[in-house]
Amino acid sequence: MSSIFTKIINRDIPAHIVAEDDQHIAFLDINPLVEGHLLVVPKAEVDYLFDLEDQAYTKLQLFAKRVAVAQKKAIPCIRIGTAVVGLEVPHTHIHLVPLNSMDDINFSRPKLNPSKNELESTAKKIAKEYEQITGEE
Repeated sequence: MSSIFTKIINRDIPAHIVAEDDQHIAFLDINPLVEGHLLVVPKAEVDYLFDLEDQAYTKLQLFAKRVAVAQKKAIPCIRIGTAVVGLEVPHTHIHLVPLNSMDDINFSRPKLNPSKNELESTAKKIAKEYEQITGEE
């Protein structure tokens, strides 16, 4: 059975996509810790980050880096934090979280509940920066 991320990749369910290439996709977490919280996912459905082949792992990290650079330009923050938890969805993913304090990446705290319009606005800001950095849409 396909993961929820595969369904997003295949456009079977909607998502606020901010970046994509032939092997990866980045989209907003719909229950973010903070504004601009993203998930970066390989299109190949592999359950655990450290099960990726070395080349796929490296490419995923480089894609995440480009996305994080765009994210930091779009969302006011001190840095972008990363987390790999991997317990909630059996499909490798990296959380990119804009940080202004250590608590911003505390997964046990209550999540935000942004409106669809807020998500769309945030996604557009990050996507615009990604396009400027990479020349890709």
